[in-house]
Amino acid sequence: MAWATDLHFDHAEPGDVSAFSDEVRASGAAALLVGGDTANAAVVDRRLVEIADRCGIPVHFVLGNHDYYGGSIAAVRARIGALGHPGLHWLPAVGPREIAPGVALVGHGGWGDARIGDFAGSAVVLTDYVAIAELRRAFDLDSFTGTFGAGSPLEAELRRLGREAADMLAPQLAAAAASCRQVVVLTHVPPFREACWHEGAISGEHWLPGFSCGATGEVIRAAATAHPGCRFTVLCGHTHSGGTARLAANLVAHTQAAEYGRPGFVLLGVGGDGIVEGGRAR
Repeated sequence: MAWATDLHFDHAEPGDVSAFSDEVRASGAAALLVGGDTANAAVVDRRLVEIADRCGIPVHFVLGNHDYYGGSIAAVRARIGALGHPGLHWLPAVGPREIAPGVALVGHGGWGDARIGDFAGSAVVLTDYVAIAELRRAFDLDSFTGTFGAGSPLEAELRRLGREAADMLAPQLAAAAASCRQVVVLTHVPPFREACWHEGAISGEHWLPGFSCGATGEVIRAAATAHPGCRFTVLCGHTHSGGTARLAANLVAHTQAAEYGRPGFVLLGVGGDGIVEGGRAR
């Protein structure tokens, strides 16, 4: 499989979508996993269709926070849900997919849900809070006093989005683990503190609230505990820095690095020992 995340084709040069897709096809990958932040609200659906058409292989994907920039979560999800493209599989909607014998794929983009780190004391104002309609309604930048404090409308909305992701993911994890020996979880936002890499270290307490999804982490850990004979591999991005976190004997999270204007992918092999990373292309 080819695994790509944080492609940011809204920052790319003309022809980059075609070049990326051609290289995926030439790699011999049987499928492409896209972990969110493909573009922005205006064009994300078109970019996904372009990729699927040109790659000619199944594209399993989730959405990231940038995919909603300049629009609303509800409107983008409605458009994605209505695509009807035979080569595109939006994981939250299609449920578990068997991508190899005994290996299931599930996914949800998740959200930076203010559950990990110090949101109340943070002064980090993410572009999300002003570029996405639902968050803009919950956050008044003009009256921001320097830190978020506890119990704000923005905190409530972030936590709601994280819980929504977890509630959708939990039954899919259980169903996949009941019938398969391996479960691959594709997400955008790292679900664990330990997977929230930034330049070789874990993000600081004031950045973690926006760069990790505690709610999805909770349900993934619970599934791994409930199914000790099943191996869980989490594939995430969002932070643009790479690293691997081993959370339990049967749970590992890989965070893929990314760079604006240089869309690339990693080749993954699925074997008896889990997911094997084969190196970054481009």
